Amino acid sequence: MTRPDLTIRGGGIFGLSIAWEAARRGARVRLIETVGIGAGSSGGVVGALAPHVPENWNEKKAFQLDSLLMAEAFLAGVTEASGLPTGYARLGRLQPLDSAEAVARAQDRAAEAQSLWQGRAAWQVMPATGGAWEPATPTGLLIRDTLSARLHPRMAAAALVAAIRAKGGEVVIGEADAVGPVIWATGHAGLMALNDDLGGKVGAGVKGQALLLAHDARDLPQMQVDGLHIVPHADGTVAIGSTSENQWEDPVSVDAQCDALLARAIAAVPALQGSTVLERWAGVRPRARSRAPMLGAWPGRAGEYVANGGFKIGFGMAPKVAQVMVDLSLDGVDRVPEGFRVEASL
Repeated sequence: MTRPDLTIRGGGIFGLSIAWEAARRGARVRLIETVGIGAGSSGGVVGALAPHVPENWNEKKAFQLDSLLMAEAFLAGVTEASGLPTGYARLGRLQPLDSAEAVARAQDRAAEAQSLWQGRAAWQVMPATGGAWEPATPTGLLIRDTLSARLHPRMAAAALVAAIRAKGGEVVIGEADAVGPVIWATGHAGLMALNDDLGGKVGAGVKGQALLLAHDARDLPQMQVDGLHIVPHADGTVAIGSTSENQWEDPVSVDAQCDALLARAIAAVPALQGSTVLERWAGVRPRARSRAPMLGAWPGRAGEYVANGGFKIGFGMAPKVAQVMVDLSLDGVDRVPEGFRVEASL
């Protein structure tokens, strides 16, 4: 490969998406991953691309909306270049309503969504049908949003690697020289490095456990029940996740908390009873102190940038993160929201 225009460190969803966006635009890209593609939290099983509630609008929710609306075309380009599926489908999401107060809030949010979501997606209150693929709901009513989507994390990672290479990009597992501007998209380890370099805590890791079931609901919507995500995948599996653990001893071990997720999922959706558990997974997700993705220049390091802090919404934020970071690092165009800058977490 000729001298790269851009180097990306990190083979998670942010790093891969940035590399693809740059390669798609014609840049010469080198992505360096020292352990393995998806070695961190991007190698998990859940893959929910779900929006925040449509109220109390802010720059984070606006950025997320743009990214979720970009995702279909962004990932279709990946599949076209790679010949591989990403597992993406925008099939919506169901959520139960457990009280009259919850119904009233949901109806207010439905009105807000009509304007905030630009008429491109809906947040609806609807009667439950009693079908097997619905969460139990005390009021007999459900929220259905048409913005939520899913992708298969490991399918998407493989497709992104192939797409980057198809455009002439280089994906290195191991060590290689960083040439040109460098974007650090190195997840939890990258947040720890930032903490050390800047002498303050800009972020931390939050461990999550999840599991994967053999249950074919591939054409059905995902569900969110009391913070639990139930996500059908294109390969005939269903992902259940996840815990949020601020303290742990082993970042990749699973324990009784993982089994508790399964019990909660079956209570919410009895159709899952008896499904074989294919995998129990654990990993550490990077969360910036600001709780927004951390994007922009690495303070004090000319030509170096940070793309980190995806936490639970990294897959949904990735298309827009990629666009903004390539604009900044290659074109010098700064569209990073103020609340997303590294300094916002200091």
